[in-house]
Amino acid sequence: MPKVYPELTTHPCIKKRSEPIVTAKDLPYPASLVFNAGVIKYNGEYVMVFRDDYGTDQHGYETGTGHFVGTCVGIARSKNGVDGWVFDPSPLMDSTDPDNDPELNRLYDPRIIMINNKLYLCLAMDTKHGICGAIAELSDDLKSYKIISTTVPDNRNMVLFPELINGEFVRLERPMPVYGRGCDRFDIWLSRSPDLVYWGNSRLVIGVEHAPWANDKIGPAAAPIKTEKGWLTLFHAVDRDDTRGKNGWDGFWPKRYTAGIMLLDLDDPSKVVSVYKKPLIAPDTPIETDEGYRQNVIFPCGMLLEDSGEVKIYYGASDTCVCLATADVNDLLKLLE
Repeated sequence: MPKVYPELTTHPCIKKRSEPIVTAKDLPYPASLVFNAGVIKYNGEYVMVFRDDYGTDQHGYETGTGHFVGTCVGIARSKNGVDGWVFDPSPLMDSTDPDNDPELNRLYDPRIIMINNKLYLCLAMDTKHGICGAIAELSDDLKSYKIISTTVPDNRNMVLFPELINGEFVRLERPMPVYGRGCDRFDIWLSRSPDLVYWGNSRLVIGVEHAPWANDKIGPAAAPIKTEKGWLTLFHAVDRDDTRGKNGWDGFWPKRYTAGIMLLDLDDPSKVVSVYKKPLIAPDTPIETDEGYRQNVIFPCGMLLEDSGEVKIYYGASDTCVCLATADVNDLLKLLE
């Protein structure tokens, strides 16, 4: 497809794998699009929790002869976090499960984190009366879950910090204040909780206007990484141009999603220490720009720091597959000096 303007590029410190690490064809159950995966190291292996939209293909979608039947959340495991993924035989969550709450339409875009030896998922939740954020406690065997907290509409893209800060749980989130900020002028906020159930003491962290290449919205991406200099934090940033037309299966997709990076204060992560003023990761490989359901989308939901200093960034590409990029943590921190 033609280039998207203004041109944005990935920073040279980022190394992308040339091929996706998980695609729909890898799954043992129905899958059309597999993307937006959170990853954690757990019990000596890498555990991926991913989103799967199923029920159609490109031809069916574009001709109107097929449609998405549902959305599920699945789990896979790998010894190295790169390849050899082994998938659970059935999803953890499925929007078509007859036992679901009748108010629930679907759960998706999972971020997984461990806090105090317990596993949690942050999820987007579509209900019949609005979009919410949800926090679920995940069983030790990764076989079951319990929703322990939901927001009121409209909120989304929540991520939890991996430890208590000043005795409190802390999360980043992206409310959607259409009336207050205008359509798609969404920012990153922070809230605190004593128990993961009741949330408050909310503060604005960063506005979309502080990401100079974005004109639409920003939001949390993956759970932050703790470093000596602060919380290393990814976010997604969106620029929109309504002249872009058809980009992917979608008949009209004017948005481009990129990943940015910032550093938050260790003791009070509502305070921004530094923001890199350019994209960290931009769509610039064929799967990101020329293929897929919604092209020109980079959407990270997982970030891990290895003992070697390598940072693994797991991201959805074009809302179609799971990709992996790596960088050295010191190179990322240098961008924020």
